Amino acid sequence: MAGMEKIGEAILDKVRAEADGIIKEAERKAAEELELAKKQQAARLEEAKSRLLQEARAEATRIEAQALVKARQELTQAKSEVISEIVSRVKSELAKAAGSQGALTALIKEAVATLGLDKERLYVSSRDLAAAKKLVSQDKELAAKVAEIKEHELSGGVIVEDIEGRVRIDNTYETRLEMLLPRLLPEVAMELFGA
Repeated sequence: MAGMEKIGEAILDKVRAEADGIIKEAERKAAEELELAKKQQAARLEEAKSRLLQEARAEATRIEAQALVKARQELTQAKSEVISEIVSRVKSELAKAAGSQGALTALIKEAVATLGLDKERLYVSSRDLAAAKKLVSQDKELAAKVAEIKEHELSGGVIVEDIEGRVRIDNTYETRLEMLLPRLLPEVAMELFGA
C-alpha cells in the first residue's frame, strides 16, 4: 500500500504541477489580454479625445466665422445708416433752402435747351413760382418756348416737359443730387470711415 500511496502522491503532485502550469499560463494570457485591452481602451480614448478636440476646434472656427460675418454686417449696416442719415439731411436742407435766382435761371435754361422743343411746360416749387414767371417774362427766348409754368412739389430746380407730357427733363435738386451721389458717396465714406 505504501507503494500505492507513493504512486497516488506522485500522480497528485504531477496533477498539481500541471494545474499550476495551466493556472499560470491562464494568468499570463489573462494579463496579456488585460494589457492589450488597456492599450486598446487608451487608444480609443485618445482617438475619441482627438475627434472631440477636432470637432470642438471646427465648431469654434465656425462660431468665430459667423461672429466675424455678423460683425461685418453690423458695421456695414451702421455705415450705411450714417450715410443714409447724411443724405437725408442734405435733402432736408435742400428742401428748406431757397434757391438763388441765378441757380434757378441756369437750371431752367439748361433744361429748356436740352429738351429743345418749340413749346414747353415748366414745373417749379411753390417758392420759385413767382421767380420763374418773372424770369420767363423777362427773357424773350424763354418766353417764346415756355407755354406755361406750373407749381409742383419740388425742393428746388425745374422739370421741363413737352405740352403733351410725353417727354420730360428733370433738372431738380433731388435728381441732380441723386446723379451726384454715386460719385460723392465713396468720397464721403472714405472721409468718414477711412474705407
